[in-house]
Formats: sequence, structure tokens, C-alpha cells
Amino acid sequence: MTAFNQKIQTLLDKGQGPAARALDKLPRLAQESLAKILGYSYQYPDLDSFTKCMMAVQIKQGRIGFIGSDPIDSRRQFDTQMLAIRQKSTEVDSVEDIRLPLQSGTIFARHYHPAPNKKLPLLVFYHGGGFVVGGLDTHDEVCRILAKYAKVQVLSIDYPLAPEVSPQHLIQSCEDALAWVYQNRRQLKILKNRIAVAGDSAGGNISTVVAQRSVNKPYAPQAQLLIYPTVDFKSRHPSFYAYNEGLVLTDSDINYVTQYYATQHNVELDDPIISPTYGNLRKNPPAFVITAGHDVLHDEAKIYSYKLRQNGVKMHYEEYPDQTHGFINLTPISKKAKRYTIEISKNFRKFWDKNS
Repeated sequence: MTAFNQKIQTLLDKGQGPAARALDKLPRLAQESLAKILGYSYQYPDLDSFTKCMMAVQIKQGRIGFIGSDPIDSRRQFDTQMLAIRQKSTEVDSVEDIRLPLQSGTIFARHYHPAPNKKLPLLVFYHGGGFVVGGLDTHDEVCRILAKYAKVQVLSIDYPLAPEVSPQHLIQSCEDALAWVYQNRRQLKILKNRIAVAGDSAGGNISTVVAQRSVNKPYAPQAQLLIYPTVDFKSRHPSFYAYNEGLVLTDSDINYVTQYYATQHNVELDDPIISPTYGNLRKNPPAFVITAGHDVLHDEAKIYSYKLRQNGVKMHYEEYPDQTHGFINLTPISKKAKRYTIEISKNFRKFWDKNS
């Protein structure tokens, strides 16, 4: 093992973002070698080598999965991890935290505008985190990239989290936020009332559930961007068994999410409020669906995209084969993750323009 690799391993053990960025610059073969040295034993030959190294470090530190038996502690740890990898943020001309006085209760949001003097479409963004963790800060960089490269306004919603609130309350807050945007479309200077919804993981679930519920309503979104969404709590598909160990999202995470979001609130696993794949898909807005090749949620999201198309929904499906769940959160430390997230942003805007 070279002295450089030893230094990288020492810094990684401390969880420092600069070390991860240094690791990202190594050739793929060097990353593969380091992953083995760090003890990564899972057989995922097509998985991105940088991801293997990062997962090896997390496993070595005992940080397996991101949701545990204590939701509050899980939030603290997730926030800490996201803060540790943060670097200089992508520049967006205007970023403002605002308060949304909704019928379901007042919540906070963060408004991003890449060109405040121009009218632009607006993307309502719901963050991921298994409905249990995450917030405005954990997904700040993602929203900045979306705003800059999709050339849209972004309103990131700080919705209430489970298990403290039920799915009905959580979804109502998110739908109310969408309605608030529509009601304030003139003040927000939204171009031609163009409003879409977007989210990653749990946020993708929220986005498409809200889209289903708002069909035929004045504030129905014109498009939906679903990044590795969870859409089926009831079924277990082959990808669940193929990728439920040694990666960001584990079977343990899924079990805790199911407990906190469904079981504790007596919600059936095939209820469309948590499993939109069983909902009414007709007249849903055009959908841009992203999956990661090494993800327990891969198959359910792919099946959902097929169901949407079968129901007459305009749809684009894109898979990133070498990535795993959560890759858009790695943009501060992974050039590839950032490149992919920029690509998603640009391509979604093209899709939205084409299908609006």
C-alpha cells in the first residue's frame, strides 16, 4: 500500500470531505485496489469504484444504512454526514428561506432563482430521506444544480417528517405547498404558469403521489421528475434482494421506513398514499424517471415507469447503471455524480419543454 493510499485511508476514516475529493481523482484501478484494502467484500463488479471506497469506509466505521431505531439520532447523523462533505456551493443568483402559511400548518421552504429579473418555470422539490430524515440543508446543493442547469426556479419544501406525522398529514402538507405555489404564481413570476414537481427517493414518492392527487385540480403540475423513487411498499422485486447489502440503502432501512411511515400509522402497504404504483395513473403529468443500477428500488421504479406509459402518460426513463441510491447527494465529492446530476437537470428541462 502506497504512502498516498495510507494517507487517503486515514483521512477517509475521519470522514473528511477533502479526502473523498482526493480519492475521486484517483484512477479507477487505484480506487478498486483501495476498496479491497479497506475490506469491501461485496461482489458488485459494475458498481462505480469511488462508491465502493466510500461504502467500505462507512461499513468499517459501523455506519451501515441511514435510518435506525432512533429517528432523531438518524436525522442528526444524516445532517452531519451531509455537512461533512459540503464544499463551496453552486452559485445561484437568489436563494431565500421563506415561510409558507398553509391550511395544514405553516412550514418552511427555500426559494432558488437563477435569474431573478426573468420569469422562469418553477420546480417544487421534495427532498429524499425515507420520509424520516433530510431537510433544506441536506439537499441544498441538489436544488442549486437543478436551478442553475435546468434554468428554473426551485422551491424546496421542508415538509413534516415521519414518524411524528402520518402519511396523510405529510402528503397534505406537500400538496398544500404545491397549491400555494399556484396561488402565488404571479408574485413568484412563474413563466406561463409552468409548475412541475420533483424529488429523490422518498421525495420522488411524494412528487408522484401529489401529482396523482392533483389531477384535474387547478394546481396540477405540468411534469414530474422522479429520481430513484420509492413507489411500492408492498412488493419485493429482484433488485431488492440483489442490492440490499453493502450499499447506501439497505433492507434494514426499508424495514424502518415501513415501520415509521406505514405500520405505526395503520396504513396498508398497497394504499396509493404511500404506494403510488397502485394508484390511478391516468391523466398523470409527463414523467421523467431516473433509476440507479445498483439500488433496491431499481425494479419498482422501472415497473412504475412502464405502468405510466401503459396508462398513456408521456414518459422518459433513464438508468445510471454504475450508480447506487443517493448518488445526487454526492455531488460535492464525486465529479461523476455531479456530471450526472447536471445531465439530469438539463435533460429534464428539455423533456418538460417538449411535453408542456
